[in-house]
Amino acid sequence: MGKLATVLLVGVVLVVLVLGGCAVSTYNSLVALQQGVDAAWAQVENVYQRRADLIPNLVATVQGAAGFEQSTLQAVTEARASVGRMQVSGKDLINSPEAFAQWQAAQNSLGSALQRLLVVVENYPELKATAAFRDLQAQLEGTENRISVERMRFNEAAQAYNTRRQQFPANLIAGLGGFGEKGYFKAGPGPEHAPKVDFGGAASPAPAP
Repeated sequence: MGKLATVLLVGVVLVVLVLGGCAVSTYNSLVALQQGVDAAWAQVENVYQRRADLIPNLVATVQGAAGFEQSTLQAVTEARASVGRMQVSGKDLINSPEAFAQWQAAQNSLGSALQRLLVVVENYPELKATAAFRDLQAQLEGTENRISVERMRFNEAAQAYNTRRQQFPANLIAGLGGFGEKGYFKAGPGPEHAPKVDFGGAASPAPAP
């Protein structure tokens, strides 16, 4: 083998090693970012499940108030059931932006139903004064705050992953390795018109634009 051939062979080997190392590094970075998304999603599921677990006790407590609006209670119960009927596993959900959007819409409907219930409760001061309702109200307030925090953290993790996934050469590795796009939480339609619920006092409508 001549000297030139040896130099070429060494050059080819070096190029292959560099490209291979780059591919491995890129793949590992995608794996790490995907694990970050999965961990953030697990926290999202935990806080949403906590909210769902609070609802039966909340409904049972409110039902004890004489003359309470049954349509409001029914809306909360039906919205919770709608969320429960979604037969999509967590990892499948975050890998499908379309399914993710449907799941989020169901959760938003449940959140809106709960807001309406709390607005109606303002008309029942005796119910508001009970220790059972105050305890559930405080737990629900804390849960809603956690939901907001965990949604934000999930979006940050998903954005970091999606950004890396679209960069070169990660976009090539992502296609070969099955690293799909992750969905995001988005604000519901018309949030500027949604009623603002003050858990410690009366609810008031959002100011007109």
